[in-house]
Amino acid sequence: MKNNLSPLWLSFLCGLLLIWSCSSTKEVDLEPTRIESKVEKAGPEMLTTAPMPANRSNPNSLLWEITGNGLTTPSYLFGTIHLIGEKDFFMTDLMKDRFNRTLQLTLEIDMDDPSTMVSAATGAFMKDGVTLKSLLSDTDYKKLSTYIEDSLGLNIALFNNMKPIFVSTMITQQGMMDDVVSYENVFMEMAKDRNMEVKGLETVEFQMSMFDSISYQSQANMLMDGLEGSGDMSMDVFDEMVENYKDQNIPNLHKLITEESSEFKDFGTLLLDKRNQNWIPVIKKMAKEKPTFFAVGAGHLGGPQGVIQLLKNEGYTLTPLREK
Repeated sequence: MKNNLSPLWLSFLCGLLLIWSCSSTKEVDLEPTRIESKVEKAGPEMLTTAPMPANRSNPNSLLWEITGNGLTTPSYLFGTIHLIGEKDFFMTDLMKDRFNRTLQLTLEIDMDDPSTMVSAATGAFMKDGVTLKSLLSDTDYKKLSTYIEDSLGLNIALFNNMKPIFVSTMITQQGMMDDVVSYENVFMEMAKDRNMEVKGLETVEFQMSMFDSISYQSQANMLMDGLEGSGDMSMDVFDEMVENYKDQNIPNLHKLITEESSEFKDFGTLLLDKRNQNWIPVIKKMAKEKPTFFAVGAGHLGGPQGVIQLLKNEGYTLTPLREK
């Protein structure tokens, strides 16, 4: 079988893996940003000092200021990578400064909601009696069974009714390095320290429903592609994504994630373009209510249907911010 491991598919699997592991991902010490609160506050307090100076002309940036279109106080848009090795993780003083000038944190989904994990689990299984064994050839089923037994120490029978995308997630997790960090978890910790409310642009139920738009057979095909690429090739794809992320090169990252074969074209439209479009009214409403720090996957930022351009189309000014 030709290996066709998709960067978009890998990126989405990392996001799904993050949902499953959001309560256990390793924390990163962000002192002095963290301030242990001894007294429960009614809500967050914004910085009142002058904003930290920034380079506002370099388009290669993960952090963008949202102004105009009637906003009296800026909101900010940040591009995350759902999982990254601890050695590659970075959080600049400028990012912390702008975070502390907002009053709420908004992620793709509200990962602070205890029901998130439960909702994700309820959408994990196939309907109508479909099984992995019925979707795969005898050769591929045996190959998958051997991998699960050798790498996970489990019997494939435990996963025979599970949607292939969830099995793909386990394979992705197996190929990851041990010390990984989630930007979403870090931001949630920062929000907790400031008593900020955490919200979501969409529900986990909606994310789970997207899987029903991808046929079980297509998911199974991508599962086997991922299985064959679970070693060096998958890590090569992931490493390339990380390098572009560290360079804060939004155009290159968007190009890497969206340059798909025809097999993945509809998949990309579903996971990126349509979701971006759905988010814009929510972003507009939240930014109008209070200054908000929006943190979404960096692959959603770039391109003609990216969040940056879509907000510009609505009359907002989007300004890149990087440390001088």
